[in-house]
Amino acid sequence: MTKTTTMLTVAGIAVGGLVAYAVYFDYKRRTDANFRKQLRKDKKRVAKSQASSEASASASGVDVDELKHALETVKQEEVPTTPEEKEKFFMAQVGMGEQLCAKGPTFNLPAALCFYRALRVYPSPVELIVIYERTVPPPVFQIVMQLTNMDVKERVEGYYDCFPPKVMNVAVKTIEVPVKGQPNTSTRKKTLVCTKDFEAGESIYKEEAIVTALDSDLQGKGTHCNHCLRSLDPSSAVRPESDRLDSAYCSTECLDKAKTHSQSLLFSLDSPLPAPLAPTILPAAREARDKAQQAFADYLKKRGRAAPQLVARFIARQVSAETAKMIPGSAGGAEPVLTDGGDYTLYDHLERLRYLDMTPPEEETQILREVLQHALPGLEQFVTEERHATYLGGMSYNAFGVYFGEGRDDKPEPAMRPEDVEKSRTPLGTQKQVGTGFYAVSSYLNHSCIPSARPSFDMGTAELHLIANRPLKTGDELTVAYVDVTQKEGESVNEARRRRRIELVRGWRFACTCERCVQESDGSDEGPAKDESKVSDMVKRAEGM
Repeated sequence: MTKTTTMLTVAGIAVGGLVAYAVYFDYKRRTDANFRKQLRKDKKRVAKSQASSEASASASGVDVDELKHALETVKQEEVPTTPEEKEKFFMAQVGMGEQLCAKGPTFNLPAALCFYRALRVYPSPVELIVIYERTVPPPVFQIVMQLTNMDVKERVEGYYDCFPPKVMNVAVKTIEVPVKGQPNTSTRKKTLVCTKDFEAGESIYKEEAIVTALDSDLQGKGTHCNHCLRSLDPSSAVRPESDRLDSAYCSTECLDKAKTHSQSLLFSLDSPLPAPLAPTILPAAREARDKAQQAFADYLKKRGRAAPQLVARFIARQVSAETAKMIPGSAGGAEPVLTDGGDYTLYDHLERLRYLDMTPPEEETQILREVLQHALPGLEQFVTEERHATYLGGMSYNAFGVYFGEGRDDKPEPAMRPEDVEKSRTPLGTQKQVGTGFYAVSSYLNHSCIPSARPSFDMGTAELHLIANRPLKTGDELTVAYVDVTQKEGESVNEARRRRRIELVRGWRFACTCERCVQESDGSDEGPAKDESKVSDMVKRAEGM
C-alpha cells in the first residue's frame, strides 16, 4: 500500500468518524494562544532535530516481527480519556520523539513509536501525517507509516472476526454471484448466514435500530414515539420543552435516549455536549442555532424523505458516542455493542456496507452543515459533499421500514413520480410502514423473492426480530423480501414478477436473479442483470475486489 493510499485509508477510518473530540481539539488549537504556541514550538524542535539527524541517518529497515511486537505493545497501552489528558499526552509524545530523533538512527524505532502514540490521540490523523512528513527524519517517518499501515490492515481484515456478535447466531460470509450473460464471471457480495439450526417461525436474532425516523406524515401528531416508533395515545405522550419537530415520546426513557443520541444536537437548543463539557452559549449564537435548526426541520417536512434525517441522526449519534468516552463512567451516549471486542466505531460499520451512488441536493448538504456548525463549531468541516452523498446512499440502500401487524392503511399516496418515491426494505411495501430504521447487522440481509426469513416488529417498537420462514441449517443464507413479493388477486405470474422487479430497480438499482424470478421468467425481459450498488474503495482493497 502506498503512502497516499495509507493516508486515505486513515482518513476514511479515523477522520470519517466525525469524532466530537476533533471539534474540541480543533477549537482549542484555534482559540487558545498558549496551546497554539506550544504546537509551533514542538514543530520547530522536530525540524531542528531533523537537520542534525539526517546527516548521519539513512533509510533503516526494521524487522517486521519487531514492528508487529512493538505495535501490539502500544495497542495494549491505555489511552488518555479526557481532552485535557489527551493534549498533555500528545505534547509529551511529540517532545519525546523529537529528543530520540536527535540521538541518531539507533533510536529510530523508539522515536517512531512516540510519534505513533501521538497520532493515536490526534483528532485529524491525515493532518498530523502531513506534518510528520515535513518535519520527521525520513527513516523515522517511514516506520510511523509502516506502523499505521499494519494497524489499518489489522482493523480491516479482523473486522468480521468480531462482527456480528456471536450471540446473534449469524455470521457475515462472502459469496460469489454469477454475472448474468457473462459466462465464468462473478461478483463478490457479503451475505448473512445462520450459525445454528432453526425451525420455521423461530426467532433468529433481535436487533435495536441505531437510528430511526418517523414517517413525515406522522411527525408532530403525537401518535407514535419519535424514538422507538411505538404507537401511543397523544393525550399521554411525553413531550420535550424545546423541539423543532414537535416530537412525542412513549416514556421519559425514550425521551432521554433521543436527546442524548441526536435530538439535543439537531432539533433543540439544549447543549449537545454533556454538562462537564458544555460551553457557554451567547445569545447571538443561540439565535443562529435556532434559525439553522428551523430551516432543517422545514426542509425535512418539505422533502418528506427519511434518509436525510437518518443521516443527520447517525452523525449526531457518532458525536454522542465520542463525547461519552470523554467522561469516565458515562454511558448515556455510549455506542451500541455491535462487536465481540475490537475498537470499532459506528462509522466502521457503515463504511463496510453497500450503498447507492447518490447526489444530495446542494441545499441539503448546506443546511445540515449549518445545523452542525451552530451546535459545535468545526463539526461541519467533516460533512463534505462526497461524504454526505456516501452516507445518504448507505441509508437509502440499507434502511428497513418499520411496520406493526399488517401495516397501516392511512399513508397518503405519494405525489411524485413512482421512480422518485423513497423505498425501504419492507415486505409489506413502503406504504405500510410508520417509520424507518437503520440496523448494522440486518443491513447484510440480501433480497430474495422467496425469502428464508422475515423482519418482525411484533414487540410494537423498532426493535427488529428476524424470524425463520422455513427450517434452516447452519450455514444457510438468510434473505428477506425488500418489497411485497406476494401475487395480488387478479395479477398474473408475469405481472407480479414485473411489479416486484420494477420496485427493486427503482429502490435498490438491481435486477433480481433469485430462483423464483428465474423460474417465472418468460424470456421477454431478459438482459444483463445489473447491480448499481457499490462498496467503498477500502472494502475493495481489503477483499481484492
